[in-house]
Amino acid sequence: MFRPLCTAVGAALLAISIASAAATPDLTGMWAMQSDGKALAALNGVGDFQKTAPFTPLARSKVAEYHALVDPIGDTPGAHCVPGGMPIAVFLGGGYPVEFVQRPEQLTIIYEVHNEVRRVFLDGRHIEDNDILPSRGGLSRGHWESDTLVVETTGLKESIDQPTAHSENARIIERYTPFAEGGLRRLAVEVTIVDPEFYTSSPTLKRTYTQLQDSRMLEYDCTEPDWEDHLDALRQQQKQQKKK
Repeated sequence: MFRPLCTAVGAALLAISIASAAATPDLTGMWAMQSDGKALAALNGVGDFQKTAPFTPLARSKVAEYHALVDPIGDTPGAHCVPGGMPIAVFLGGGYPVEFVQRPEQLTIIYEVHNEVRRVFLDGRHIEDNDILPSRGGLSRGHWESDTLVVETTGLKESIDQPTAHSENARIIERYTPFAEGGLRRLAVEVTIVDPEFYTSSPTLKRTYTQLQDSRMLEYDCTEPDWEDHLDALRQQQKQQKKK
């Protein structure tokens, strides 16, 4: 006897959800740092952030130890096909674009570099702490404040191999606000790192995304050349064995 009432309530909640989604901006599309709406090679990143960042003594010690280890040979995570993770991915280093695919319950963010994918949950879901597996990308939840999408990322692994180093307890807060300028659609992007273990104050970095015109995402696979080199080496070994 309660089924009609439950159905009516469910329909009402669905209608409210749809209306709410319709009232928020749709960020779907491809974006890049270039102000002319073209994806070109560019050294964006975070500049000299690491030199001026308000690191704690603990963070400075860990970062210095890391650089002493890798700088002599010029090694980087990217050279080993390791994705940047949060928050460095947001800064689109190298001029690679990013694609947003927005649905009412989730924003999917696809970075062309390393084919890195993030899922920002917009449906208010609760996930128990013991169900969160720490990772470079973390767990991202978002909500709307007027026309601004606010995203909070937690569940991170400690990262000292990116300029925006952080501890495992860091919270990364992103704010995306759409606007138009010069006939192009743009996003004002703010990234704040809240991490008392690594920072004496919470640094905020600002960038602007511009929506790409007549473009598409390309494949990025830095492991394929290594595989091809491996196959060539096997062929050479096979030739040498046949000569014996």
